[in-house]
Amino acid sequence: MVWLCQRQLDRLTAHARAAIEESDVVISPIVLLELEYLYEIKRIIQPPQTLLNQLESQIGLRLCEHPFPSVIQAALFETWTRDPFDRVIVAHAKSNGYAPLVTSDSDIRRHYNRSVW
Repeated sequence: MVWLCQRQLDRLTAHARAAIEESDVVISPIVLLELEYLYEIKRIIQPPQTLLNQLESQIGLRLCEHPFPSVIQAALFETWTRDPFDRVIVAHAKSNGYAPLVTSDSDIRRHYNRSVW
């Protein structure tokens, strides 16, 4: 999200860019919480709601509305990580029909075969 907002498309692979351009793009709501932490510790300069609003108007990005209880049920089986954000993000994709997941995170890519990078 941050790279898209900052128009740093060169940081994305061609495969990731294509996936974003060719799909309806949704994010797990937990991504906003992770971005809020990054904003609070000054690793990013814009609050997450600003990023979401920008990408909503630019590319139609929206929050996924898949039921959170289903996401958490799936997260119980993501024992490969102690990172709660990664765990919920992958569980969200899995519980939402094994949706493709654009990520540069090598741990996620190693454990989720529908990862796109």
